[in-house]
Amino acid sequence: MTILRRKLMMPAAAAMVASGVLASGALAEPKTNLLHQWHSGSNAEAINVLGEMFEAQGGSWNQTAIPGHTSNTIARLRADVISGNPPSAVQLKGPEIGEWAKTGLTADLNALAEEEKWEDVVAPELVSVMKPHGQWVASPMNIHRIDWMWASKSAMDAIGAEELPKTWDEFNVLAEQMAEKGIIPVAHGGQDWIDGTLFEIVAQGISTDLFRRAFIDLDLEALNSPEMVAAFDQLRKMVGWMDPAFPGRGWEEPLNMMAKGEAGFYFHGDWAIGTMNAAGYEYGKDYLCAGAPMNSGDPGYILNSDSVVFFKQSDPDFIEGQKMMASLVMSPDFQKVFNVAKGSIPARMDIELGDEFNPCQQLNLVDLRNAAEAGTVVRSMAHNMAVPEKFRKAMFTVISEFITSDMSSEDAAQKMAEAAINEY
Repeated sequence: MTILRRKLMMPAAAAMVASGVLASGALAEPKTNLLHQWHSGSNAEAINVLGEMFEAQGGSWNQTAIPGHTSNTIARLRADVISGNPPSAVQLKGPEIGEWAKTGLTADLNALAEEEKWEDVVAPELVSVMKPHGQWVASPMNIHRIDWMWASKSAMDAIGAEELPKTWDEFNVLAEQMAEKGIIPVAHGGQDWIDGTLFEIVAQGISTDLFRRAFIDLDLEALNSPEMVAAFDQLRKMVGWMDPAFPGRGWEEPLNMMAKGEAGFYFHGDWAIGTMNAAGYEYGKDYLCAGAPMNSGDPGYILNSDSVVFFKQSDPDFIEGQKMMASLVMSPDFQKVFNVAKGSIPARMDIELGDEFNPCQQLNLVDLRNAAEAGTVVRSMAHNMAVPEKFRKAMFTVISEFITSDMSSEDAAQKMAEAAINEY
């Protein structure tokens, strides 16, 4: 058993004794089978922590991990629902939560949420996501920031750069200097969701208004606008600074390239922290972090959140397990230890980030508050927080084709709009 799991089990067991669960057997036999996408690495370790806590409170834990991105999990969920066997708990995000809530198949958590005062502590940006149509159906596990810029400390030192770039023009200058030193300026993977992640980071840096209109409102004029062309122009420069081996590559290899100093910059979500911690990389020694460039000068923030959605069950054991799971996910103990391991920050805003959190995680919370005040927090398109899956996949197709071809920025913007029209 890891130290991480022992730390989690001790408060959970204490709470169990205090509530009389061990002595009286007041709870039936809480059960769950969590359907999720975290099948390997630090992500799998983090979700296993939840299983340890669930079992420590007397529950029977089962999980079904679906390799790949969220779309694979959604496909499995649909198949289970069609077969008449919906899982008791599923990892879902964004609009998909509301779409499933519309079906009437999701469980009603309002009583538990009111008892535990979730609405008083959950980040305001997440309440409407977890509570679509006025009913709590999900409990948020964390807040991930997507628009992180990771930089190699040794690469920055090699070009004599003392500060990370704040605008895309500043970034381009440093990237060119790294290229002249024989350092790969941009480390990148070659899968569609990784391409989509990079592009939404670029688009947010070009204009928050562009991001909202194009990736949240699906405004066709915004999708085929001069600002969208400018975003593709910036992406084209970055593609030119990638090494030729990136197509088909996953996300962890380019992360290692950056941390080892083989590449200068890497743009990716903060789950990278969990992987870097596991690999022994150190902040300030191997890597640096900052929000991605914003041409406006305002703080930016692309928000993603993992959550557990609950589906109606007829078995009392699974119903009891849902209550236990939802309460456990929202507990300060879980929110702290899970997010330390995952690289994200708690979904609860009443939790202070102590020394157990990485400096980049501490910066994350500061930037979230500043961006919320500036009105520049947006929900991630690439990570299922903004638009339904069909639009997301259509955009991914265009972005990946642009990256791997000589398509012009003007053609790419037009194709983005056409892709959205075709999915309406």
